[in-house]
Amino acid sequence: MGEFELIERHFVRPTPRAALGPGDDCALFTVAAGQQLAVSSDMLVEGRHFLSTVPPARLGHKALAVNLSDLAACGAEPLAFTLALALPRADEAFVAPLAQGLFALADRHGIELVGGDTTAGPLNLCITVMGQVPAGQALLRSGARPGDQLWISGRLGDARLALEVFRGQVALAAPDFEAVRLAMECPEPRVALGLALRGLASSAIDVSDGLLGDLGHILRRSRVGARLHLPALPCSAVLAAQPRPLQHECLLRGGDDYELLFTAPASRAAAVREAGARAAVAVTPIGVVTAEPGLCAVDEDGREQVLPARGFDHFA
Repeated sequence: MGEFELIERHFVRPTPRAALGPGDDCALFTVAAGQQLAVSSDMLVEGRHFLSTVPPARLGHKALAVNLSDLAACGAEPLAFTLALALPRADEAFVAPLAQGLFALADRHGIELVGGDTTAGPLNLCITVMGQVPAGQALLRSGARPGDQLWISGRLGDARLALEVFRGQVALAAPDFEAVRLAMECPEPRVALGLALRGLASSAIDVSDGLLGDLGHILRRSRVGARLHLPALPCSAVLAAQPRPLQHECLLRGGDDYELLFTAPASRAAAVREAGARAAVAVTPIGVVTAEPGLCAVDEDGREQVLPARGFDHFA
């Protein structure tokens, strides 16, 4: 199977929302009046972002999910995406389920593949997503204010726990491993929550490189500090059963969670909970924004400690 046959068979679909889809040098689509275009790109590289053991359908899902998560953190409605795909070989047994996983998530969010590129090389997926958000209503990292509450969606830490199992550092019963592996390989982008938080959240980011690192981006851009309440961090029963040092490592530095971390005025707590309910995702207050720079945390024993606001760095 050649390059163009592979594209035609697995990646060409109707694009009713686009003025011009795949087949020309550029795709064309129209953004509604009063909207701004939101664009983000994420690359997944085998051995760095995913293991060779991941099922292709889950890899297709995750490649799009991590990009949709960026739109969610901006409060943007998904419109379209492009896919740049490098494959060691044109293996239909791999490509067919990859495309199925990709388009299953795309269909759920009404987003269209409008172009891209395919080449031979080490396995690598790079997606660029495009969305729209009303002018002036995008969620940014720079709006947190002293007194705002810190919130997190969903749960943290399961993806990192799964990685520790793959590394041979942790042993879990088979059902528990499958549960945390699903979190690692099939994250759920919180698009509906991002839309519900427009006009409500003062800042937002998605948690991809660990809670501490991504919170650090908000603190630096907003020029504020924060105080975390560690017992409030939401986690699964599987992670809660692990030793406390491992729990903290997974919750604070794990990454690959793709939950929304956001701030909102304390007076809007009821509205935040309502937004979570509309989006069908749990939202949990985990701390408060402070005027003093830096990040501290109160642990389960009431002890306060200063934490580094640093996360995963590909070149560190």
